[in-house]
Amino acid sequence: MSITVRPIEESEWPAFAAVDYEAFNGTYPLELTDRWREVMELDRLLSAFDGDLMVGCAGALSFEMTVPGGPIPVAGVTSVGVLPSHRRRGVLTALMTRQLHDLHENGGEAVAALYASEAGIYGRFGYGRAADALSFRIPTHGSAFTRSAPADPALRLRVATPADALAALQRVYDAVRQSRPGLYTRSDGFWRNEVIPDTEHDRGGMGPLRCLVAEDATGVRGYALFRAKADWNEHAVPEGEVRLLELMATDPAAYALVWRGVLDRDLCTVVHAGRRPVDDPIMHLLADPRRLNAIWFDDLWIRLVDVDRALSARAYAAPADLVLEVVDETCPWNAGRRRLVTDKGSCEPTDAPADLTLPVDVLGAAYLGGRPLRAAADAGLVREHRPGAVRELSAAMLWDPAPWGCRVF
Repeated sequence: MSITVRPIEESEWPAFAAVDYEAFNGTYPLELTDRWREVMELDRLLSAFDGDLMVGCAGALSFEMTVPGGPIPVAGVTSVGVLPSHRRRGVLTALMTRQLHDLHENGGEAVAALYASEAGIYGRFGYGRAADALSFRIPTHGSAFTRSAPADPALRLRVATPADALAALQRVYDAVRQSRPGLYTRSDGFWRNEVIPDTEHDRGGMGPLRCLVAEDATGVRGYALFRAKADWNEHAVPEGEVRLLELMATDPAAYALVWRGVLDRDLCTVVHAGRRPVDDPIMHLLADPRRLNAIWFDDLWIRLVDVDRALSARAYAAPADLVLEVVDETCPWNAGRRRLVTDKGSCEPTDAPADLTLPVDVLGAAYLGGRPLRAAADAGLVREHRPGAVRELSAAMLWDPAPWGCRVF
């Protein structure tokens, strides 16, 4: 089978959306593709063709993502899919390879990021699992905070309409984004079409999108976006639930107050909070942390498209001077040795002997600062040629706070 990959034209958008819909077993109303189109960037959409038939799709979003040290441009890879009729025939490989080569050849972003629909797919294209997330199921009964939980008498909670509070939500999110690796800039279209839409499909059987804000005389300092569903058992006892979609705050007191507003929702017995950071402060606020009932899963995957530019763009937590031998089968321009000097913020090709050898996906997994390298070395994925080199690189790349993407793009 001969597969060709090329950018799509405006007239081909409906076909692109149809391929994605089929690949992901879509259940959304097809008219929502107009909303989706407002978020997507046409010139960054690729499709694979079997003759004249579109059989695969892949896109990228342009945004800045916070990495250790500050924000950098990142390509947010999204809408990657192949028709069921053309799986395991090289279509996905053709799409992913073309996308990475285009980024390199056109001087695009040095780093790409994605959320994986299946965790076993993207490692073979050099993506590393760089961030994890927690899902909580918190019974509201017994969710008391510790006595030392922060409070500010100047703060008050207010029920808000998400659309009316949008400007305040954006300010809080952008303030939090500055210090949390993995958080990325959101366009106005992304906020309108991905964060606060409220159709029946968006509700998924839950209630309307609700918003709580914590504010003082200076303005909003924290918010929660959530849905609630009322329910009663056969004994007329309320068994409603809250589904927390997003909670952000600029300071500990606002954070604690917004969480209390969510946990104290009347007639609700449980709060489901998906995709929370692995160092979420809520685990320190609950008097009984076992009530979190946490489940751990993968969040962001990171691909270093240009190793030298990517490693030079971030900050480091400790000094390191190492020669890395990078193994990269998909992007051959990355393969070989380079010297990383963290104090200078430099990473350049070298002929010097390697201190350690590692595949590009392991380097990507460590890039946001949340993945120690020792475990990868113990698994045989990193080879140390100079004693102490793994510890030196790992200490330099680790970062606090832990990386977190918050919301799938």
